[in-house]
Amino acid sequence: MENIALIESFSEFKDDKLIDRVTLMAILEDVFRNALKKRFGSDDNFDIIINPDKGDLEIWRNRVVVADGEVEDDNQEIALTDARKIEPDFEIGEDVSQEVKLIDLGRRSILALRQNLISKIHEHDNTNVYKQFKDLEGEIYTAEVHHIRHRAIILLDDEGNEIILPKDRQIPSDFFRKGENVRGVIESVELKGNKPSIILSRTSPVFLEKLFESEIPEVFDGLITIKNVVRIPGEKAKVAVDSYDDRIDPVGACVGMKGSRIHGIVRELGNENIDVINYTNNIQLYITRSLSPAKITSVKIDEENKRAEVMLRPEEVSKAIGRGGHNIRLAGQLTGYEIDVFREGVEEDVELTEFSDEIDAWIIEEFAKIGLDTAKSILEQDVEDLVKRTDLEEETIIEVIQILKSEFED
Repeated sequence: MENIALIESFSEFKDDKLIDRVTLMAILEDVFRNALKKRFGSDDNFDIIINPDKGDLEIWRNRVVVADGEVEDDNQEIALTDARKIEPDFEIGEDVSQEVKLIDLGRRSILALRQNLISKIHEHDNTNVYKQFKDLEGEIYTAEVHHIRHRAIILLDDEGNEIILPKDRQIPSDFFRKGENVRGVIESVELKGNKPSIILSRTSPVFLEKLFESEIPEVFDGLITIKNVVRIPGEKAKVAVDSYDDRIDPVGACVGMKGSRIHGIVRELGNENIDVINYTNNIQLYITRSLSPAKITSVKIDEENKRAEVMLRPEEVSKAIGRGGHNIRLAGQLTGYEIDVFREGVEEDVELTEFSDEIDAWIIEEFAKIGLDTAKSILEQDVEDLVKRTDLEEETIIEVIQILKSEFED
């Protein structure tokens, strides 16, 4: 009875975890053999017969009959008198098979056996989950919000697998409730101990790339290739696309009529502003396109140092730089070039660092963060706009403007 009860409890794992019959039998035999080794010193002479579907388990110990008083290894040999208690017609030299009951192993051994078996089944299950999700790295995955913590959201998929969405992998505007479905890309899968750690990301550029694949048929079919993706999650992104078919307009196909195709992607990313541009090997043209919507007058390339000097009309500068400097920063990441902006027709401008005796270095750095590194680039801006775009107080900005104006008045 104890054999059947034990195996029935193990069968629950087979049903819950979908362990196939062959694997379950192998795990069961391995665990029982380890228990036999501890109890009898060796398992070489034991036969284990398992039928996990029916809950049947039989353990048979095979020994050789020897004369009374000549037993040297009681695990491998059995005295003639003891053998004839099993079957009266046994003779010396014959093999005896005797069933071993679980109760013979001792209750402590049975408890240890059960714990070991549960551990092995969990380990097998975790290994399978690890392999399954390792193959899904870089792919979009959907799971349900199970628990919301300060530093992460814990998700569960349909099979009960735990997936972690850390705070820094969430778009700033993300807000999820328990029970809500969340989409992201499987960013990494690692085994920590014996448990798989599955990390989901909504901030990865790969997530945006995979959204293009799922939402735009030409990208999925390979007619349009995504050459590069850069993002400031929740704020702005730039996607460079190309097509080997001259009949296809890659930008038009990705955006769709009146933005119909890209609208769903933008909504998924918390209204992230997405610029789709045509990729080209012509680096001057590529940089020009990357700074869209600004209109560039000219581009001077320094290939050795990976720098580009871009000339624009004064009214185009703010467009090129973008809110918070996002546009020029992403353009640099997309093209791989450090981009310096210059205003067309401004001959007498002065670098802001020239005023370091009068303006603190950290204030100059704040302006540089949004692409304003000359006196006139700041004087052309509205004070209220500068307050919004920097971490500077209005009083500080007005003081800087007065210093700069006095330079040109002099």
